[in-house]
Amino acid sequence: MDDIRNLLEDLQGLIEADDRQGLAALLEPLRVQDVAELFSELDSDAPFDVLFGLLDHNRQVRTFAYIDLNLQPQILAAFSPERRRAIVGELDSDDRAALIDELEPPQAEELIANLPAEEREDTRELLAYDESSVGRLMNTDFVSVRPYWTIAEALDHIRAANENGESVNRIYVTQLEGKLLDNLPLRAFILGKLDEPVRTLMRREAISVRPEEHREEAVRLIQHYDLEALPVVDEDGVLLGTVTVDDVMDVAEEETTEDFHRLASVGAVELSMRDASVFYLFRKRVPWLVMLVFANIFSGAALAHYESTISSAIVLLFFLPLLIGSAGNAGSQSSTLMVRALATGDVSMRDWFSLLLKEFGVALALGIALGLAVAGLGVLRGGVAIGITVALTMVVAVMAGSLIGMSLPFAFSKLKLDPATASTPLITCIADISGIVIYFGIASLVLDLPG
Repeated sequence: MDDIRNLLEDLQGLIEADDRQGLAALLEPLRVQDVAELFSELDSDAPFDVLFGLLDHNRQVRTFAYIDLNLQPQILAAFSPERRRAIVGELDSDDRAALIDELEPPQAEELIANLPAEEREDTRELLAYDESSVGRLMNTDFVSVRPYWTIAEALDHIRAANENGESVNRIYVTQLEGKLLDNLPLRAFILGKLDEPVRTLMRREAISVRPEEHREEAVRLIQHYDLEALPVVDEDGVLLGTVTVDDVMDVAEEETTEDFHRLASVGAVELSMRDASVFYLFRKRVPWLVMLVFANIFSGAALAHYESTISSAIVLLFFLPLLIGSAGNAGSQSSTLMVRALATGDVSMRDWFSLLLKEFGVALALGIALGLAVAGLGVLRGGVAIGITVALTMVVAVMAGSLIGMSLPFAFSKLKLDPATASTPLITCIADISGIVIYFGIASLVLDLPG
């Protein structure tokens, strides 16, 4: 990180001095990933067209591909029309579709119209898929061979494909009409006997995914089977493209980030925190907060309902924050555990009832432990009756909060919503309302107070 900061200072100094020879010397030994990181740190008015012009064409394309998707449109706008067409036309099909999706409609249409016919058709097909589907991640550049070819013939085909810039790490065995048969590593062809047919290398039916499926399914399959690339096939098994491990790593990071945001009741933040404006962050945070403010009105209504109970034993208010806070904390723990378990596929809807029974036992144990911890404090502050009231409330409120927190992610999942919508603030709000009702309801019974 320190090296990058030092390089960034040097880069900015050379830009200010307009020292193109120095800039070229600075950039030449760097990996494209590091060049992309440096360019991403520059201001939006940096001379990106000049900077990219100092790189050879291959490095231009690869550097641009590594730049964060949110920054690509502003850098693209700085390019000359010729450089814009040249770089976008050479991007992998999935990267190109993702970029165009970030542009305003007029810019996107202009860029698509200037693409070569094959790339234009591929791009429109990918953009037709849902944004969260596997189809949007799919790279349509792949190498396929026939099972009846000899390995020597297949290697000749692979070499020709490599010269055309296609990825040759994984080789796909397909029938003449394109139906996928197997997915083989390049080394299998290198180590195979040249005069034998490709079918002798085949071991089993390839694992694949449909383009309409949610992108999290691609993440799950690649992680579960430890794949370098996952074939994407249509309903007839015809190979359409591939999803690579680097693509799903990006997806996994995005999905985890979204889950964290939802757990905090924050809208999806798609910009870097350094680049996000005050208004942008305000817009992402205010909707849930406003909704929760109105939801908390029910907490006030519950307190108003038990006004006579409170006035009869004012000492009860001392324990209220402690009790509803504990219920909210227990609910948040349960919710977080279930959201993560659902996200990773560790549990599914069919596990709900067994998990509910398990959570009941855990919540009961937690409630008793916390109840015993606060019972003595209740006795000291208000006597035995208050101690019993506080202890019983702690047990019931913690159980209620835990069971609500555990169940809400399943409920949202059943409604086809993201389980992470069962956020910590939402659970806390519900636990507050239920905790107040439980506390003063038990107090009314134990202390024989008006309800």
